[in-house]
Amino acid sequence: MQTFQTIVVGLGAMGSATLYHLAARGHSVCGLDQFSPPHRFGSSHGETRITRLAIGEGAEYTPLVIRSHELWRQLEAKTGEKILHQVGGLVIANRHKQASHGVQDFLQRTIDTAQQFQIPHEVLSPAELKRRYPMFQLRGDESGYYEPSAGYVCPEKCLAVQLQQARQLGATIHVNEKLVSLQQSGDHIHLQTSREEYRAENVILSMGAWGPSLLPQPQQGFFQVTRQCLYWFEMEDMACYDPSRFPIFIWLPDRLIDMIYGFPAIDGPYGGIKIATEQFDETTTPETRRFDPDRAEVNRMTELVREFLPSVKRYLRGTSCLYTSTANFRFVISQHPEHSRVWFVSPCSGHGFKHSAAIGEALAQSILTGKLDEKISGFPFPQ
Repeated sequence: MQTFQTIVVGLGAMGSATLYHLAARGHSVCGLDQFSPPHRFGSSHGETRITRLAIGEGAEYTPLVIRSHELWRQLEAKTGEKILHQVGGLVIANRHKQASHGVQDFLQRTIDTAQQFQIPHEVLSPAELKRRYPMFQLRGDESGYYEPSAGYVCPEKCLAVQLQQARQLGATIHVNEKLVSLQQSGDHIHLQTSREEYRAENVILSMGAWGPSLLPQPQQGFFQVTRQCLYWFEMEDMACYDPSRFPIFIWLPDRLIDMIYGFPAIDGPYGGIKIATEQFDETTTPETRRFDPDRAEVNRMTELVREFLPSVKRYLRGTSCLYTSTANFRFVISQHPEHSRVWFVSPCSGHGFKHSAAIGEALAQSILTGKLDEKISGFPFPQ
């Protein structure tokens, strides 16, 4: 039986960050993952993830993402790897439809948060929005919010760097090893995996879509897992979508869909631009999800994108990822309902990656002090 102070189960965005920060503090820590991260089976892949400082989902998230940006810059300076790309970010909303991720007036809440935290930004009138971004098919009644510090993070690169640094700092990492069971006995947790037995003083479950299965039945019902498709398209004039000219964008229209979002052409003129929507009507499981979009999904998405970006030339490729969401899109960072030394971490709900570095740091601090850090203390299980 292998013994550690803390075991982190699941080494995606949150798990790899937590493992790194525990190792950096000299903690005896082991990371377990049923796959070999970074991988395409969960939520922390797809080449890019949006990051923005003014969080329309709630001002309480903004300190986390501000800290995450600081931590990523520190990692970049330490390793020479590029993780954070601040190419600017644009939020567009029609006055008749401004809800997203469980909140109303998403655009205005974003503006209010930027003002509260003194985040540099611009509020764009319909005319200014159309002048700056003629590639969008605007109707003329949309307003915009532009944030220069927004952009994207490379999730696979971020995970790889954090795991590499954790290993160099003394963390033990076991991949392709699945958790089978865990049980608390006194002040210790006993874990059985597909390979070995472990004993730890603390366990952090950061397992994404697989996490709810480790909860009692009532708490499992708080989460739903949905498959989200990601698409790459070639555009007529790819120069217009260069990162120097085209920001990440989130568009909340009053027709057809709840949200469409996208990225600049980060791989040059032949790599296309990544565009996606969100869907929460069709649930799935990690074991039964379909991976790449089928032909019908591609055709529907191609026609949809043309409504907003009419210069679409052709579809290039696609993949999918998993959202593990609560009904109100809030995170859950809390003690396990049955085990006082097990922490359950599900801060995804479609907007988690941008906060992951800071959450990992706060979780590490919580383990060291024995008290949940106040920066992440406001995310209990739903009632």
